[in-house]
Amino acid sequence: MNNQAFIEIKGLSKRYRNANEAAVDQMNLNINQGEIFGLLGPNGAGKTTTLSILCNQILATKGSVFIDGLSLKTNAGELKKIIGVVPQEIALYDKLTAAENLRFFGNMYGLKGEFLDNRIHDCMLLFGLEKKFNKKINTFSGGMKRRVNLIAGILHKPKILFLDEPTVGIDVQSKMVIIDHLKQLNKEGATILYTSHHMDEAEHFCTRIAIIDQGKIIAKGAPNKMIKAEDGCNTLEEIFLHLTGRKLRD
Repeated sequence: MNNQAFIEIKGLSKRYRNANEAAVDQMNLNINQGEIFGLLGPNGAGKTTTLSILCNQILATKGSVFIDGLSLKTNAGELKKIIGVVPQEIALYDKLTAAENLRFFGNMYGLKGEFLDNRIHDCMLLFGLEKKFNKKINTFSGGMKRRVNLIAGILHKPKILFLDEPTVGIDVQSKMVIIDHLKQLNKEGATILYTSHHMDEAEHFCTRIAIIDQGKIIAKGAPNKMIKAEDGCNTLEEIFLHLTGRKLRD
């Protein structure tokens, strides 16, 4: 990992129409190349909005984003080629097979023919889905859908991967398969920005994290260093509760 920021976020804000408060409020954040960076926060803290801006799915109200030295505002087409997106919602077509879904998403990234078919086969094999190649998505378990959802975002071997709650609502075995393969992608050079509510998972998975609440970053750093620095806290979950409180969030 080098020390140059791979993702540079400056003064980023987003206020939705008719909203009383900003969903993201003057965010400044640098993420280094090769990091696994966790963006953590309660419901409604601004995590998904931030990710949606970085993926160029929604526009910021103000501020700037640079990825690999390119402006998100003026180089969106070029950046699309190096970005992989795995949304929280399953972005698959139920009545299509896994292979048909993945060919569709591969085509969106400009992949075609034998190369794409081989890439789909290799990824399905890696994620233990080789027997499900021609099965319709509506026959898959939640964990299987999550794995195919992830494959759709990595077919083009992106330099950066944005993941919004990639292990939500799945069994332990599927979660471990996903996390293990994300670690391997990171070893192969991918920078990962990831949101999660699973504090134990983030503590052991991420090289650094930022905790966001009410659209503002309230703490950031390496999980182990943050734990050591906070008296009376022995886990990342305890730090999270200390900083964001125990009040329920909708």
